[in-house]
Amino acid sequence: MPLPDLIDVALIALVTTLAVGAVAAAVLLLLRRASLLVQLGVVVLAATVSAVASMITVANAMYLSQHDLTVAVSVALVAGIVSLALAGLLGWLIVRNSRALSAVTRRLGAGERIDPAEHPVYSAELAALADELVAASIRLAEAQAQTAQAEAARRELVAWISHDLRTPLAGIRAMSESLEDGLADDPQRYYRQMRSQVDQLSRMVDDLFELSKIDSGALQLTLEDVSLYDIVSDAVADIQALTAGREIRVASTLRPDVVVRADARELTRAINNLLVNALQHTPAGSPITVSAELRDGRASVSVIDSGGGIPEADLARVFDPGWRGEHARTPTQPGAAAHGTAFSGGAGLGLAIVRGIAEAHNGVVSVQNVAGGCRFDLQLPTAA
Repeated sequence: MPLPDLIDVALIALVTTLAVGAVAAAVLLLLRRASLLVQLGVVVLAATVSAVASMITVANAMYLSQHDLTVAVSVALVAGIVSLALAGLLGWLIVRNSRALSAVTRRLGAGERIDPAEHPVYSAELAALADELVAASIRLAEAQAQTAQAEAARRELVAWISHDLRTPLAGIRAMSESLEDGLADDPQRYYRQMRSQVDQLSRMVDDLFELSKIDSGALQLTLEDVSLYDIVSDAVADIQALTAGREIRVASTLRPDVVVRADARELTRAINNLLVNALQHTPAGSPITVSAELRDGRASVSVIDSGGGIPEADLARVFDPGWRGEHARTPTQPGAAAHGTAFSGGAGLGLAIVRGIAEAHNGVVSVQNVAGGCRFDLQLPTAA
């Protein structure tokens, strides 16, 4: 066929296709909210009509025989019908998978866990979307479990705090009423006990404030190179005063060359809390061992008590706010409160504060049962 004839055929086909395409585009706009199956049918039908219309126009322009035109149109119509059927099958598969993904999305919105084995075989794109929905379901389930756990811990903490606040307040009220009515045989002793109860309340409020700063990320550290030997020695010296009359011995085996970059005040508080926890659960006459050493390139402070250990099922909860030891832990002697020690009562916040301070220093704190008690390990990065 000469080149001018080819150009004429191409132009005729182009104009016819553009005309049919414009009509099909208008129909698709009108059906933009219709099913994908209908839209695919419109596309395939437009392609078939465009091919047939182009053939008829070219045949009329080129004066082809009626027989040739009939054959060409028949071939185009058969191809169009087959294409329309295939498009219908493809559209049905896409619509079915789309509805399945919609159902999965609704279940995801309802908070259900999605199992990958429940889904039909998707195309690559829809399979990727299904995998993302499954991953989102897993993350949502984990977040819901964490939220439920945090809410349970919050309620438990509120219950413990309410109980611990009520006890000293009731004591202060009873003693103040006795003093007011003149029934106190030894007013000075009542004053000392009231002062002890007020100190206990003050410590509880201080612990709550410290924990709130840790949880909100508002804990500000003043980092400096400090000797772990000095920090632990000072903490042990402070605790020695609290062991008077309880026959608890604190033994220390410390390395003087371990240096960490830390906030001395907060680190001292963390170690004090570990020691106080050990005093709370170690019976009179039993030792508490404290050591400071390098372990796997990190500075480590270990506090070993003789409190009888913690049930394995509860070890993961030791550092939760408000958690307290159960029957396996030996309690402090009942005379502790009478001595006005810092560990009488308590709201179960000490170990939670230790964990928060350790994490603020890019460190970790852990616990494990040892023979006769527990071992708490506070590990921190060493100074550069």
